[in-house]
Amino acid sequence: MAVKGLGQIDQEYDGSSLKIGIVHARWNASVIKALVDGAIKRLTELGVKEENIYVETVPGSFELPFGTKKLVQKLEKTEGVKLDAIIPIGTLIKGSTMHFEYICDSTTHALMRLNEELDIPVIYGVLTCLTDEQAEQRAGLKPGLHNHGEDWGAAAVEMATKFVKF
Repeated sequence: MAVKGLGQIDQEYDGSSLKIGIVHARWNASVIKALVDGAIKRLTELGVKEENIYVETVPGSFELPFGTKKLVQKLEKTEGVKLDAIIPIGTLIKGSTMHFEYICDSTTHALMRLNEELDIPVIYGVLTCLTDEQAEQRAGLKPGLHNHGEDWGAAAVEMATKFVKF
């Protein structure tokens, strides 16, 4: 199936041999559920088998980098599964203190570093929104709006196919 919606890409990708991890925060549960469901929907549309999608939870977005790294290590050590890509999913919503800025910055940089450390694509699946409404919109919870989880699923298949399973 072709990946569309990611810039000008219109290429066929076969995710049937891929193993993909998803680590998601539990804060903002309705938004997170929609994003995870969107990512899984797109992964399976691109051929990833449901049994090759590994999902784990962590308390919040700040815990995503550690949970991401440990899921990759745990699957390899205990089940002999080497992931081809992983999607950390979280939602950060601005409050009235600087907490938002600190968590966004530290989480973003830690996830970015994991790309090199883990040597697999770590797809940035963290919404950083100013309001609950923005998060709901980006999760496709309002009719006619797009679920960004689908984009993250497509990005995982593209990156794993191009750079891991080449």
